[in-house]
Parts: sequence; C-alpha cells; structure tokens
Amino acid sequence: MTETAAPPDRGTRTGEPDHRAVVERSLRGFTGAGYDKGRPLLVQAAWFAVLHLVFVKWWFPARWRPAVLRAFGARIGRRVLIRHGVRVHWPWRLHIDDDVWIGEGAWLLNLQQISIGSNVCVSQGALLCTGSHQRRSPTFEFDNGPIRLEPGAWIAARAVVLRGVTVGRGAVVGASVVARRDIGPGEVITSGAAA
Repeated sequence: MTETAAPPDRGTRTGEPDHRAVVERSLRGFTGAGYDKGRPLLVQAAWFAVLHLVFVKWWFPARWRPAVLRAFGARIGRRVLIRHGVRVHWPWRLHIDDDVWIGEGAWLLNLQQISIGSNVCVSQGALLCTGSHQRRSPTFEFDNGPIRLEPGAWIAARAVVLRGVTVGRGAVVGASVVARRDIGPGEVITSGAAA
C-alpha cells in the first residue's frame, strides 16, 4: 500500500505556495492601546442619547442637524445638508466645509478625524470608516487613521472609504466601491475595489 502526498498548497492564483502565517487571536487580551475617544464618558453618553433619540430620526429637521453637531464640538460650515439616518460616531472629530450634502443612512465612523471639503457629496448608505485593527496583532489592537475628502469629491451610494484614505479634489468613488488607497484629483473609480 502506498501513501499519497498531500496536494501542494495553492493559496495564490499563480500556483505558488501560500506561506502566510496564521495568527492565533486572543480577543480577551485586547487593550485598545492608542485610541483616545477625545471626550469624557458623560459627553460620549450624551451624544449617543441625542444621536439615537433625535438626530437620526426622519422627523428631526435637517436644518438643525449642523447646529446639534456644533454643540458637540464639530466644525460645520454653511449650507450643509445632512439627511435623516446619518450616523456620526464622534462629532468632535468631524470638520465639514461649506455646501456639503450627506445622504440618508450615511455612516461617518470617525474614531479619528474626518475632514470633508466644500461641495462634497456623500451619498446614501456610504461609509467613511477611520477605524481598523492590526491584522497580525494577536489581541487585534487598533490601526486607525483619518479620512480626508477634498473639495468637489463625490462618494456615491453605498461606497466605502477606509482609514487613512484621501479622496482628491473632484474625484469620484462610485457606487458600492471600496476605496482602500488614496484617490487622486479627478480620478473616477466605478467598479470593484480601489486597492
């Protein structure tokens, strides 16, 4: 009786062996090192109460949303339109210039600063996510970074902009596209992932 060898690991498209090490996670050891929420617990709790009880509601007037964000430390320009269902994680880490539109259901997950230039449109269901984790860290520590949207950029419906990304002046991140890298001025990404 002969033994048959196990088939080679074909972890890549080129047929080369996949030599990635598996990281054994221990989430119990997570420390959150390097992440400061920026305000005391009482302010955080007050913001979450206002966010969920008033700010996201369809009946809350859009013209009042910028004022509420300012009251919690955001820097908001003039003629900013924020539709219902928009979630902002920490207002004190948000800077929006003049004449910006943010569509229904957009999520600004700003563990770090999000800066939005003038005449930017963030469409319905878009996600701006400044948070991530160190994938090789056994305790899955944070790996956060700011996001910057330069004037005239458009983040289309259900698009995602990940931490550390700058979307250049007049650039477009198309519907359902994931922007993992900087998008240059005037660049248009309309399918797949901008890796």
